[in-house]
Amino acid sequence: MSTAADPIKLLFVCLGNICRSPAAEGVVLHQLAQRGLGGRFHVDSAGTGAWHVGNPADSRMAAAASLRGIELSSRARQIEPEDLEQFDLILTMDPGNLRDVRALDPRGRSHGRIRPITDFCRRHRARAVPDPYYGGAAGFEQVLDLLEDACTGLIDACLDGSALAHRPF
Repeated sequence: MSTAADPIKLLFVCLGNICRSPAAEGVVLHQLAQRGLGGRFHVDSAGTGAWHVGNPADSRMAAAASLRGIELSSRARQIEPEDLEQFDLILTMDPGNLRDVRALDPRGRSHGRIRPITDFCRRHRARAVPDPYYGGAAGFEQVLDLLEDACTGLIDACLDGSALAHRPF
């Protein structure tokens, strides 16, 4: 976990780390670059499952993101228990991801840092970022709409400290 002088470390988590979490990583990196804040954050993504480890983002998600000027360059990896200690915030895409990530920490020491990304939405009311994998193009657009909203709120909450109440300053 970081100290106040270190970059804020964010980890986005979905099921397979090829659609939603790499999109969240790409969106937040894009927004940080636009705001000149890239050096203040370390951003990564992971999946709760290992099915796609080493693969790039789903081509449909990458194409939808590219149309918005967002690059998805990460490779899929599976979340590890050590991630719970290394990241300031672990942001999940749906209640199943939240449950699975919290299960990596049975004592609950990290539970305050494991949060749904939709907690940071400002314009959209959503409990989850839906998995677009088995749907059509509209699902990928919906995911990006939700993530753009949530990531804007997340960055602002990190900068004003409200998202990082647990972080030592």
